[in-house]
Amino acid sequence: MQTDWMLQAEAICDSCGGHCCNGACPPLCDERTRIILSHGRFADRIETEGYRRIRTKANGECSMFDAGRCIIHAFKPETCVAGPFTFDVTEDSLQIFLKTENICPLVPHLKSNREMYEMQFGRAIEHISRLVASLPKDELRIISAIEEPDTELVATFPHPQVIRS
Repeated sequence: MQTDWMLQAEAICDSCGGHCCNGACPPLCDERTRIILSHGRFADRIETEGYRRIRTKANGECSMFDAGRCIIHAFKPETCVAGPFTFDVTEDSLQIFLKTENICPLVPHLKSNREMYEMQFGRAIEHISRLVASLPKDELRIISAIEEPDTELVATFPHPQVIRS
C-alpha cells in the first residue's frame, strides 16, 4: 500500500505545478545542507541570513524548482518531505498544521483516505521532529514567526526543543 500511495502522491505533485514551491523557504539543518551541497553546485541557492534556508528566485519560486520539478527531489528538505504538513514551535510544544487544498492538491486525497493521511502524517512528524531538534533555538524563533496562511492546526505535541526568551 505504501508504494501505491507514494506513486499516487508523486503523480499529484507532478501535476500541481509547484504551488507549495512558490514562496517556500524551507529551513535547512547542518546535515541537510551537507547533503544538498554534496550533490552539486548549490551553494549560491542557500541563504543564511536569519535562518539557513533555500533561497527563492525573484519570482518567488524556490530556487530548486526548475521546469516544473524539484531538482533536489531525492534529497529535499525535511519540510518538503513532510508536505502538505508544516509546523510551528511554541514555548513548550510542536504544532503541526495541514495546508489547505488551494495550496496543495494532495490534501483532499489525504482527507478522504485515512490510511494515506496517517502514513503521510507519520512521515511528517518524523522529519519535522528531526529538523526541529537539530535547529538552533534562535533560528526556530525566526521560522515560527513566519506567517503561514491557509493552514489548519491538526496536532500539538510537547517537545523538548522549546523556544525560551
